[in-house]
Amino acid sequence: MGKLLGKVALITGGGSGIGLASAKLFAEEGAKVVIVGRTKSALDKAATEIGESAVAIVADVSDLDALDALYAEVGTRFGRIDVLFANAGVNSLSSFEAVTPEDFDRQFNANVRGLFFTVQKALPLLSEGASVILNASVAHKKGSPLHSVYAATKAATRSFARSWTTDLKDRNIRVNSLSPGLIETPIFGKLGVPVEVIQEALPALLAGMPMGRVGRVEEAATVALFLASDDSSFVTGIDLPVDGGLGQV
Repeated sequence: MGKLLGKVALITGGGSGIGLASAKLFAEEGAKVVIVGRTKSALDKAATEIGESAVAIVADVSDLDALDALYAEVGTRFGRIDVLFANAGVNSLSSFEAVTPEDFDRQFNANVRGLFFTVQKALPLLSEGASVILNASVAHKKGSPLHSVYAATKAATRSFARSWTTDLKDRNIRVNSLSPGLIETPIFGKLGVPVEVIQEALPALLAGMPMGRVGRVEEAATVALFLASDDSSFVTGIDLPVDGGLGQV
């Protein structure tokens, strides 16, 4: 029997990377999966890969009107959400002195403001005992160069998991964050840094990581499934690293 049989799961940033891998796994485990993203072509392709259990809805989480429209459609179609994986986010690597107001606003609008209202606006649809998963990052516990803005957004994400755990305890809604480390996702190519620069830096990063390799999206998805399912029924308020030990030693 599937671990999410009969559940309705919504995943933002569901068209690629960890979001798509999680959507595939959730569907395999019996869930109806709503994948949300900004690009219709990518979402349609992802929905085809997932199969008939998937519904694709275009929405930008930093657009509050789009979130209202998203939840209106989900409410009409399904009436509830049992698992909410707030996974969408952006990252731009930049030195402290080079960060522009536009860089700062873009990351905070998506990763903090967008995430906050993604969950807040879902509250009327969240079922009793629902699971909310927030995609944080190992960056929130590291002092890595070029990451100051991104790391701050992910520190806020981790803080939200703690606060919302207590805010929602009377509804038995569990809130946890997931903190990936170096995972091979499309965001690698969207960091504002040439790919060859990232590739040159990888050996030094991997040398300081116990597992010594880049993680796979499927490895993060299995942890998301743990947090989504009753396997974690007595787990709430935590941050669960999926980082190969990068942020642990």
